[in-house]
Formats: sequence, C-alpha cells, structure tokens
Amino acid sequence: MQLQDKEVLETMLQAIVTQPEKVEVSRSVDEMGVLLTVKLGEGDAGMVIGKAGRGIQAIRTVMNAVGRRSQARVNVKLDVPDRPREDRQARRGSGDDFSL
Repeated sequence: MQLQDKEVLETMLQAIVTQPEKVEVSRSVDEMGVLLTVKLGEGDAGMVIGKAGRGIQAIRTVMNAVGRRSQARVNVKLDVPDRPREDRQARRGSGDDFSL
C-alpha cells in the first residue's frame, strides 16, 4: 500500500486535467495519517475542485476508501498558488463594458 494511494490519485487527476504532465503528487506520513499534496498546471485547479467543491470532495472520498484497505487515514491537499486580485478581475473582465 506504500505508494498505491499516490498512484491512484495521480491517475485520477491526470484523467481530469488538461495538462496531465504537470500533475505532481507528493506523499508524507505522520501520526495523523497520509497526506497527499497535489500541484497542478495553471487553470486545472478549477476542473479538479468542480462546481461547489463536488469534484475534490469525490476525489477525497475515493482516496479515503483506498486508505481504509490499509487502515490509514488519507488526506488530499491542493497546493494552488493564490493569484492577485487584479489578475482574477482581469480574467473575468472588469464589467465596465456593460451597456443597457
């Protein structure tokens, strides 16, 4: 079971994202259980998180089932860099070009 959880998570994520080659999963173990930290390509975090967080919740549920086979608690953490507020507004559009 050592790395099976990591491989399962990588496989799931690579099937979801647009840049599968940029999926990186690191695994650490402590007294709380197994922590799988995920780094994704730019723009892929939204696809993984899904609408209202349903996507990442489903992934975490599957990973908990994988961990139960070896009596391990498995946690999944997305390592997503925070974009500056101006950048987020620029991507959506400023809204100033709205006319009635």
